[in-house]
Amino acid sequence: MGLLGILGLGFLSNIDFLVVAQLTVLAMVVISGPAIIFLLVARSGDL
Repeated sequence: MGLLGILGLGFLSNIDFLVVAQLTVLAMVVISGPAIIFLLVARSGDL
């Protein structure tokens, strides 16, 4: 059963953490583009 089963966290053994990590990195890359453009506009920067 293991410690995760005792704690009621058995569903954690079914999660593919590699996919979670890849999606997290993808989200950061996708969000960083518009964020940089917004910061340049907010600071009256020049591309």
